[in-house]
Amino acid sequence: MPYAFDAIRRRPGRSALTSLGIGLAVGLVVMLLALSNGVTASATELATASGVDLIGASANTSISSTEFPPISEAHHLATQIPQVDSNVVTASPWLIADLVFGNASLWRDANASSVPAGWTPTGSGTVGWIPTNNAGIQTPDLYNGTGFTYPGDPHYDNGTYLGPVTHEIMLDQALASVLHVGVGSVVWASQVSPGSVAELPGWYANATPFRVVGISGPFWLIPSALLAFVYLSELQMIVGGATSGTDYASVLLIHLKDPTTAGADQIRIQAAFPTLTIFTLTQILGAIQHVVDLYRTFGTLIGLIGIVVAALFATTVLQMSVDDRSRELALLRAIGHSRWSIGVFVVEESLLLAGIGLAIGLPIAYAGANGLNLYLLHLLNGLPSSFSFVGFDGGVILSGVVLVTVVGLLAAIAPAARAMQLPVAEELRAP
Repeated sequence: MPYAFDAIRRRPGRSALTSLGIGLAVGLVVMLLALSNGVTASATELATASGVDLIGASANTSISSTEFPPISEAHHLATQIPQVDSNVVTASPWLIADLVFGNASLWRDANASSVPAGWTPTGSGTVGWIPTNNAGIQTPDLYNGTGFTYPGDPHYDNGTYLGPVTHEIMLDQALASVLHVGVGSVVWASQVSPGSVAELPGWYANATPFRVVGISGPFWLIPSALLAFVYLSELQMIVGGATSGTDYASVLLIHLKDPTTAGADQIRIQAAFPTLTIFTLTQILGAIQHVVDLYRTFGTLIGLIGIVVAALFATTVLQMSVDDRSRELALLRAIGHSRWSIGVFVVEESLLLAGIGLAIGLPIAYAGANGLNLYLLHLLNGLPSSFSFVGFDGGVILSGVVLVTVVGLLAAIAPAARAMQLPVAEELRAP
């Protein structure tokens, strides 16, 4: 090893560039492994903590679908599923839709024909649910206000849709901030957006007014930067007419007493309700892992190409090093060093360069992964503070060590063989 240190010391610039190339390649692969590791671990933790053990969708829906056909008879399913399966604590129908919201200031200016240029209603994801039918399921934290007043879904009124309309809505902090409203304020919601400022008075006339009864924190379960919550029947009234024939939801979130029997519950519920497809938490996590694995494989291939290039570069540099020291190596052979020991000198130099590369690459990978983690957390609103896209553990670090060792050994093969085959007499006679 002293000989390897001396060889690197005598050619600092070339050695530094070689180690930097190895470090960048290994750092890229380590960063990709840390990202996939973090996403998998955090997604598993969040899914487990959500309280959602089964998810119901319309029949023949794939778990990888980007759109979910409506589930009919949503209110009935909320009561029928627990009756069919005693292990079900909660079957909560959620209708997810995109609505457009306007505030009182815009309403006032629209009626006075004094709307400032560029002012328009704000689009937002909206959830229609039965607020009191979410036992055991994680819901957004309420920061201000009392929340929904009435239990159940009053306007539904056992399928008549003749009960009182509450006109109550809960907004997350981001949407409340954009609309400049607080608890007690009135907002208007519609499924359509006005085409121009001139259409605003008509838009408000046809939109549904809601009174804000709560401001919540962001909610990771629905990936939307802006989010609102209303009673299920009242969202149905906006997007589907709210009749017995349009009593639908997007998904059913099911919480079990004993989640270890989720597979059996899945079979039981699907047999009783053939219009549904039921997914277990394991299947959902498997789908997430499949997507992560695809990106991980693609990223790893790019990283491996970088590693191959770094290994070839290191091989070239070591070949140059052997050529530069050919007379010196021949002299070592002449004083009694074996071919094997000469080859070991070259391998040690290669591994030392790779080790320096690891020392460079790991900090780069750590800094890069954490920087990307901060960016993604800022970009994706609503994720809990415990969520991290990065997971550095012993396995990730060990992968980096193994990669560096492989690069060092591969890069040393050709130069070591060349050093071992140097003609001693010719090198010593050379001028």
